[in-house]
Amino acid sequence: MPLAVAATSPLLEWRDPVYIAAGLAGVLALAILLIQPLLAAGYLPGLPRPRGRRLHRWIGAALILCVVVHVGGLWLTSPPDVIDALLFASPTPFSVWGVVAMWALFAAALMAALRRPLRMRPGIWRLGHTALVSLTVICTALHAMLIEGTMGTASKAALCALAIAATAKAVIDLRSYAVLKRRDR
Repeated sequence: MPLAVAATSPLLEWRDPVYIAAGLAGVLALAILLIQPLLAAGYLPGLPRPRGRRLHRWIGAALILCVVVHVGGLWLTSPPDVIDALLFASPTPFSVWGVVAMWALFAAALMAALRRPLRMRPGIWRLGHTALVSLTVICTALHAMLIEGTMGTASKAALCALAIAATAKAVIDLRSYAVLKRRDR
């Protein structure tokens, strides 16, 4: 729904195709953030958890690609704005949240890719990955909500709320934080 709202927004009427693709990639990335915890926790009907987790990995790669297209497209249309955002010097408050979300996402993906080579213990890996992903979802929601753009206020708010709720439910149900309780004893 938010992707359809964004794609038909009158605000895109005079924009370059690269800018439009970059914006839609950002919207798609936000939608993927809703799907990812549902896959990881096995909440999607007809999709067993092991199969959902495999799909979670592939869709995670698609999420990274969406973010790269989003930032890359914005870079092509306005390099100074992207440089300011990456250096935390942008006058727009939404850019800070987007940059933090991007780096947290990249760190979560890197952690997932290096889990086996670094021989991370499952509990420690899950805690770290979950913390980074949670930071990604919260910062992405803040980023999106602060932008007055193509998504539409209601669809954007609903998607952000659903992504946060799905992530929180998965974190609680999967008990990623359980390693902290064991260390206290």
